[in-house]
Amino acid sequence: MADFPYAIVGFDLDGTLLDTSRDLGVALNHALALAGRPPVPLEETKRHIGGGAAQMLRSALTESGGVDEDAFPGLQASLIEFYGHNIAHHTELFPGGAAMMDELDARGVKIAIATNKAEDLAVRLFEELGLLHRFACVIGGDTLGRHRSKPKPDMLHEMVARCGGGPAAFVGDTTFDVGAAKAAQMPVVAVRFGFNDLPADELGADAVIDHYDELVPTLERLASVAQSV
Repeated sequence: MADFPYAIVGFDLDGTLLDTSRDLGVALNHALALAGRPPVPLEETKRHIGGGAAQMLRSALTESGGVDEDAFPGLQASLIEFYGHNIAHHTELFPGGAAMMDELDARGVKIAIATNKAEDLAVRLFEELGLLHRFACVIGGDTLGRHRSKPKPDMLHEMVARCGGGPAAFVGDTTFDVGAAKAAQMPVVAVRFGFNDLPADELGADAVIDHYDELVPTLERLASVAQSV
């Protein structure tokens, strides 16, 4: 294979590499039921996802009547516990994901995860899906402390360090991902099929794709454009 311009390609997890919406939605509705709130239709879960479990729960509670700050920590703990026990019933790679990772592997690229999901949950999910071996590292929102999670660049800097350094690109679906990559001065590709908190073309990414069969040529094009500037 010809040399690939990036030694490392990092991915967000929820809504980028994996469609976790249904399992997250079931866990969210478990917590909402404990709070006496109506459930969120599972097909609408995506609009609450993006900044981790706390933000997802806070968004849904705010929409259904407001947040009881005294009860919130217990509800969040219940959501995470339930999700941890039901983490991979419906979750799967987005279309083309496996072939895309095969192609990056063939080109000698290290694949990494930087997600605002808690590290232990991310690792457990990949283990249950039989995917953990595919990643050079998995960095969660609590790996460096929540104050250093996306959209701050710290997780992406750590991702590069753990992968041994070299040119890196990032792939995500939200303003958290694009903001982190921009702050880390890293090229970023957004996916239209994710849990976009803004329309994908308004996220400010360097490129936007509709399917994972577009990712490798898109990264090659971005690198070529950067070299010509």
